[in-house]
Amino acid sequence: MLARLRCCLFALGAPGLGGEPPLRGPVRLMETHCSRKIRPVRDTLRRVKVKENRRQGELNGPSSVYVQVVGAGSRDSGASLYVFSEYNRYLFNCGEGTQRLMQEHKMKIARLDNIFLTRMSWETVGGLSGMILTLKDTGVPQCVLSGPPQLEKYLQAIRVFSGQLEDIKLAVRPYTEPQYKDDTMTVSQVPLFSEAGRCSPGSGRSSSQKGALRRQDVLEESQSLSASPEGKEKVTRDSSLVVAYVCKLHSKKGNFLVLKAKEMGLPVGTAAIGPIIEALKAGKTVTHDGKEIRPEELCTPADPGPVFIVVDCPSEDFIQPLCTNHILQRHQTGGSEDSAALVVHMTPESVLDTDQYKSWMERFPSSTEHLVMNEQTFTPHNTRSHKLQTQLNLIHPEIFPPLKLYKTKEPRASLRTPNIRAECLMKFQLRPKLEWQRDAIPSCDSEEFVKEAAEVPNFFEEVEECRKFQTAESISTSGEKFPEIVFLGTGSSLPMKIRNVSGTLVNIRLLNNNLEFISRMLFIALLTFLSVLSSAQGLIHLLLERERALNSLGKAFSPVYLIAPVQIMTWLNQYHDHCQQILSQINIIPSKFLCDGAEIPTVETKSFIQAVLKKNDLLKFQTCYVRHCKNAFACSLTHQSGWQLVFSGDTMPCDAVVNIGKNATLLIHEATLEDGMEEEACEKRHSTTSQAIGIGMKMNAEFIVLNHFSQRYAKIPLFSDDFNSKVGISFDHMRIRFGDFPMLPRLIRPLKALFAEEIEEMEERRERREMKKTAEPPSNGESGTSRQPEETNRVTKREQDDLNREAAIKRLKTN
Repeated sequence: MLARLRCCLFALGAPGLGGEPPLRGPVRLMETHCSRKIRPVRDTLRRVKVKENRRQGELNGPSSVYVQVVGAGSRDSGASLYVFSEYNRYLFNCGEGTQRLMQEHKMKIARLDNIFLTRMSWETVGGLSGMILTLKDTGVPQCVLSGPPQLEKYLQAIRVFSGQLEDIKLAVRPYTEPQYKDDTMTVSQVPLFSEAGRCSPGSGRSSSQKGALRRQDVLEESQSLSASPEGKEKVTRDSSLVVAYVCKLHSKKGNFLVLKAKEMGLPVGTAAIGPIIEALKAGKTVTHDGKEIRPEELCTPADPGPVFIVVDCPSEDFIQPLCTNHILQRHQTGGSEDSAALVVHMTPESVLDTDQYKSWMERFPSSTEHLVMNEQTFTPHNTRSHKLQTQLNLIHPEIFPPLKLYKTKEPRASLRTPNIRAECLMKFQLRPKLEWQRDAIPSCDSEEFVKEAAEVPNFFEEVEECRKFQTAESISTSGEKFPEIVFLGTGSSLPMKIRNVSGTLVNIRLLNNNLEFISRMLFIALLTFLSVLSSAQGLIHLLLERERALNSLGKAFSPVYLIAPVQIMTWLNQYHDHCQQILSQINIIPSKFLCDGAEIPTVETKSFIQAVLKKNDLLKFQTCYVRHCKNAFACSLTHQSGWQLVFSGDTMPCDAVVNIGKNATLLIHEATLEDGMEEEACEKRHSTTSQAIGIGMKMNAEFIVLNHFSQRYAKIPLFSDDFNSKVGISFDHMRIRFGDFPMLPRLIRPLKALFAEEIEEMEERRERREMKKTAEPPSNGESGTSRQPEETNRVTKREQDDLNREAAIKRLKTN
């Protein structure tokens, strides 16, 4: 569907990124500066102490180790692998959405201090910035990134938005430092260079020279980035390199058989047994009461430590280097080292299906297990989203359409080697014994979701009332199809299990009355410095997938019109220079040039603006500054047919939004917080529910849809008394048209029934918050409302529990 798009992207907002013992191995440490008081991290210090105690003795491998699939390699969840031991946690590749997946499925990241990247592409590094910030907020003191040397530049690009990352040390271990050892295993980096040869540092710029020149024009127009040192840096982008990893667990001594030792008369339970156990585990024969005891009599066999290999072979250009690599050959049949117990193939089907790759797989012994991670996986990853959408679909099938898994049309490779196809949360246990474990794989049973909703009191009754209203009012679902508004995300700050970060898609019209969209506009709300980065990441994914769709269908390529704060170009420049070519895919229009009365400095920018209006049948596209962070914008677009859509972005109540949206058909306005939290909303420069509705009423909007809810309202926000027949709320994956306006307020009653428990909990929290306010002494020194001591203690405890929960959420926030 993206193949015929002429996209116009509008990005709102502006960009602004106690310790452990020294890192072992040659790594390059990235400087960080701490501008605030460092909070105590007791758990971190305890972990350091445990590590030091282990290092004092002889290195002995962990008892439990497993490899677990995070993203199985599908179109929406790139291949990523999590490795767990009782000593360490590791992550191999961190594509976009990895952080959200791990948070949803409660995967432990408190000790995740090593991330291994196979190459510099969005599939592998897209989720890295959010993951690093989550690790920082979790209390991880340091994190080492291994892989291509461009990782160091990537970390610098992250800091363009987030500033200096506080409380966490970041280090890069390039592939030129091939071996790393810790308490769990030894990891060897194996660089593979494509047959096409290495790219020269400046190569690739010619193919996007036009984009590079255009970016320089924009920098000059902005008068803020024209002297940016990043623009003068040497281009280090190199797509000819991928890094494979050979991981060998440390050997583990055999277990001492206590019961058998008692039978043999050894002094079990006394201090004398210690030296005996130590000697037997070391493989030595001991003598006790004149009797010689051999190690195999009282100890299980030692585990030499299995080997697993992670391979990323993105194209056929890497097959020959992979097959001839001598380090990997050591772990195949007839090799000089232990054969691999597991080989992970992050390899597309087109590469798997080549005879050369098949032959390489066959060189491993029959005991080797093979795990394939690519788009030939059809397992759901975000099961909570599927569950919620299935239940919302019962309320209104058109407004809440069912989610569908993408299934590639590429045929599956006919492999001669037995293999396992990856599924989300699938495990392969390396120790204590080698085996596959499927018990953690999430289920996505629609019938079970419907059954659960049916058990909710009054839910189906309210749904039936909705349908009666639709029939009585003759509200047709076959009316005007466009414009269509699709809410891709409706949450604030960071993606969570239910709500993704805010993003809204507007489908404007059809081409030749068929169902292929030619005009789409994506409004990406750039909330704060971090949210800018997160939104820019979503932008890159969209651009890459669009290019891929055009290529697969043989369609002519045309750049996307990107309307955004010009500061976003610093991030795009650095990503282009050090990761992937991206600049040739965009025509940038700085948001400030669409403000009323703004002077447009160049003919090229004027031509871009005219093209946006013409290709989308628009009379006007206008922006205005709003009351949020610096360079944050709202926008209004007026169609030739007469309708007007206004998008507030992130803002406090703002008269400028009212002025550009007078008599609008639809206002999409942020409503981050509930009524009664005006003080916090003002502090964070957001709006409450009633404030957002008030802006819509002031501009005389025909209808108001509230959006961008705090993640504390994961499923549904709290409703205020100002809700009326002109107000609706948004959910992820929700689709609406102008003809749905009368129906949207009618959805509130079944929504309240479905989420009655959640609403009750939120109302209890609000009551406790209000009770706490009344208990606080007034500023004039008079005593507050009196309470019995027992009641006061009970309320205080509830409030503290509430604060603890909120603190846990804040630790995960990435802004």
